Amino acid sequence: MATETQRGLSDHLRGVTVTTLACLAGVVAALASASVVGTDVAAATSRQSLLIVAGLVVLQFPILRVVGVDITDFGVKDYLYVAFMTFALWFITFGILLTEGVAL
Repeated sequence: MATETQRGLSDHLRGVTVTTLACLAGVVAALASASVVGTDVAAATSRQSLLIVAGLVVLQFPILRVVGVDITDFGVKDYLYVAFMTFALWFITFGILLTEGVAL
């Protein structure tokens, strides 16, 4: 009976890990944007908040490597997925924070 050894994460666990980290990074980016830029009317047009999102998108890839996700086989679609999910969660969360005028 041959035994197979599996390196890294299974496909399902890999997908869940990437999605969870991207979503959490988007929420963290929104909270960081709200605390750095603020939640007033001028904060809605600040480009500094976009730099925070871009920084968190880039920061995710070393974190994924540490967690055990093999990012060497990531294609363009995978990178776009991580960027889109992070941006989408940032957009929703930051929009709520701006609408409600939450002070952090």
